[in-house]
Amino acid sequence: MEWPIGVALLLALIFAGVPIAFAMAAIGFIGVASIIGINPALTLVGQVYFDSGRSYTLSVVPLFLLMGNLVVQSGVAGDLYAAANAWLRHRKGGLAMATIVACGGFSSVCGSSLATTATMARISLPAMRRYGYSDRLAASSIASGGTLGILIPPSVILVIYGILTQQNIGALFLAGILPGIVGVFGYILAVRLSLVVHREQLETQPKLPLVERLKALRGVGWALFLFVFVLGGIYVGIFTATEAAGMGAGGALLLTLVRGKLTLRDTLSTLFDTAKTTAVMFFILFGALYFLNYVNFSGLTGDLRSWIGALGAGPYAVIAMIIVIYLILGCLLESLSMVTLTVPILFPIVAGLGFDPIWFGIFVIIATELSFITPPIGMNVFVMRSVAPEIPIEKIYAGIVPFVAMDVVRLVLLIAVPSLALIIPNSM
Repeated sequence: MEWPIGVALLLALIFAGVPIAFAMAAIGFIGVASIIGINPALTLVGQVYFDSGRSYTLSVVPLFLLMGNLVVQSGVAGDLYAAANAWLRHRKGGLAMATIVACGGFSSVCGSSLATTATMARISLPAMRRYGYSDRLAASSIASGGTLGILIPPSVILVIYGILTQQNIGALFLAGILPGIVGVFGYILAVRLSLVVHREQLETQPKLPLVERLKALRGVGWALFLFVFVLGGIYVGIFTATEAAGMGAGGALLLTLVRGKLTLRDTLSTLFDTAKTTAVMFFILFGALYFLNYVNFSGLTGDLRSWIGALGAGPYAVIAMIIVIYLILGCLLESLSMVTLTVPILFPIVAGLGFDPIWFGIFVIIATELSFITPPIGMNVFVMRSVAPEIPIEKIYAGIVPFVAMDVVRLVLLIAVPSLALIIPNSM
């Protein structure tokens, strides 16, 4: 089966509602079987699913998921928001800014955009409403801040990218730190822009004494320690990313115990959610790995590279094309589906053009972040709506515009200054 037919059938299945894990596996099998025969294709199924399923490297996925779920169970998000609020409450738009900062802090020990959005929505939305914040600004700042969960390490999506491209997961984590911090400041600026454009009249809270602000930081000590422990251990070489995931899960378990949240019922629910999410992610990943074999057998990557050469497009023109692809797919697919569908095809092309694989991973994640907040399928927007169903979804999307603009600026900055992502991992 020629690859244009295969890709067209894959997209048709996805848009018809077939789960992407099964769609990629099915098209991958049909495509491989048409090229090398049914028996070799069946043998390849066993190799991909069995060998990948018992891979030591893949154990990092459930461990980081467990770490994030235990952090959610521990209730540390409330302390992070209280600390950010203590330092920013006296500024105009301070509660929205505090939400962004708290989302960044929570992302550093959670790694899930959806969990970050859902958790912070329950904490910060009532406070912002109390002080006169419009639903547009409140909901959009929460949904946008939640996207930081897939970039600021530990990030499960970065783990998936590392597995698909055989890159060092620890280096990817370290590469996400500075772009993540830039994202926090960019979203804070987006809050200010939103206030100017919509001329919102907000109440501000009195400035707390320095002593009170310092006291508020005590609640974030455990979360900060866990982040430094996991990322610092990778940076100095004490343990690998997989070992860091185990240590992080153990640290999150201890954090939950110390905070008195380690109840049997909640812990069993956390373990069940971790197992369920792991199973879903593994099926998607294995489907992508099998589809990758079809990509290699069909010559898709080589044909695309020849096509780009015939067009005479330079490396940065190709990157611009990829941005457009992600903006389009971001309106149709969620983040994991986007990464598993596009990376096997685009990575060899980008690597062949001389771009750093670690840099491209951060580029992909930032581009993918847009999929969480762009219509019509913005997963964070729908999570926000599930927490506050009374807020019209079009109002949330209207407030998202400045935040999307900041993400575009961050992408341009990353392209112009690649060291933004590479300076920390290159210093390992």
